[in-house]
Amino acid sequence: MKWVTREHSNVERVACPWLIKRFIDPDAVFEFVPSDTDPNTIRDGIPFDMKGVELGHHNGGCSFEAFLSKYELDKDPALVLMASIIHGADIPVDINITPESAGLRAIAFGYHYLGISDHEKITLQTSMYDALYAWCKRKVGL
Repeated sequence: MKWVTREHSNVERVACPWLIKRFIDPDAVFEFVPSDTDPNTIRDGIPFDMKGVELGHHNGGCSFEAFLSKYELDKDPALVLMASIIHGADIPVDINITPESAGLRAIAFGYHYLGISDHEKITLQTSMYDALYAWCKRKVGL
């Protein structure tokens, strides 16, 4: 299946592809489109982390959390913890940001500042999200 999101990815637009590949669609293909793309014009693929789409921000939740809910992955306490870290890292300014969220934000934006392609970001950060998930599993006792 093809999944479509905005280009110039950082936190969520790399975390969501990790989640998709690991738990939803191992054969997923990702397409990155200009930020001003109207998601209603996307005919080939499932849009995510775009304004007004099902797998986007709703009621204070982030796109990663929307995936957990839709695909019933919110029963995994490690993914729920991971979602809270990702949510905190995705907020532009939050005085209550946890150290884990701050670290993730710094690393994700560091990759963004390297100027590499969105696909390279996914490739290079996949092991980082694998490691974060492993840490979350240990933290919740799994």
